[in-house]
Amino acid sequence: MLDVPTAAAEDRASDVRAMLAGRRYACATEIAVLDGERLVGVVSVEALLAAADDAVLARLVVEPSAVVAPGDDLETATRVTARTGGRCVAVVDERGRFQGLVPSETLLRILELEYEEDLARLGGLLSRASAARTTSEEAVRRRLWHRLPWLGLGLLGAMASAVVVGAFEDDLRTQVLLAFFIPAVVYMADAVGTQTETLVIRGMSLGVPIRAIFVRELLTGLVIGVLLGGLFFLFAAAFWGDERVAAAVAISLAISCSIAAVVAMALPYGLARLGRDPAFGSGPLATVIQDLLSIVAYFAVATVIVG
Repeated sequence: MLDVPTAAAEDRASDVRAMLAGRRYACATEIAVLDGERLVGVVSVEALLAAADDAVLARLVVEPSAVVAPGDDLETATRVTARTGGRCVAVVDERGRFQGLVPSETLLRILELEYEEDLARLGGLLSRASAARTTSEEAVRRRLWHRLPWLGLGLLGAMASAVVVGAFEDDLRTQVLLAFFIPAVVYMADAVGTQTETLVIRGMSLGVPIRAIFVRELLTGLVIGVLLGGLFFLFAAAFWGDERVAAAVAISLAISCSIAAVVAMALPYGLARLGRDPAFGSGPLATVIQDLLSIVAYFAVATVIVG
């Protein structure tokens, strides 16, 4: 913003007050104090009005809360200004020449927009909270339009899962006990994936990049799978007395929980990068992919162990 009052460091307060009288500025809460074209600091209008007539601005000047270059993202500077009690952000070019002040009303609007974006990402990674509100209040026709394509993919996944299970029909006839544990493997993978997806979305809403949590969340999924698999092995071996099937289920749980963690991290991030709404797509797609991969992993392990 260029239309702000400026003065030199050696100017007297009375002269600057006279300069302000009768002239309208886009923003006059701060006076930019310059040394030629270089910004020295700012003087608040309250300090100027309270100063003695012969006081020079050099005695009143303070550093601006934040200084940015033209075209910089103002979010960080706005937060710094809010924390320090400032009211404006100074803009200078690469050579230190004064370009203007960003006033408090603009900074307030930036904070509002960033707050809306954070809330929206926390709730489903929409670009604005207003868009999330519109999605929640839209008519049935629009709701169907947003949801049915993703659920259609889910139906295709269910069909694919049936085909995969059918491919192992002979194994199931030979060892019927294998069929008992399919729901357990699939459910636990979905549960781990849901937890991971929630944590990822929460982290993204706070600006935490995927790469910062990928390894830890993957290890968490693996450890959870191993622990659940170990407990399930003891249960299945004691209840049904078939240690080979119990081992197959335990190993499958460890693998499927790890896969679910990867899928749950990749889908929200990928959909957001593509500009699609993960609030509708992440759940159905994650369920389809996790179920298919869990079933494939289960039968692959069972084929090797049980035969």
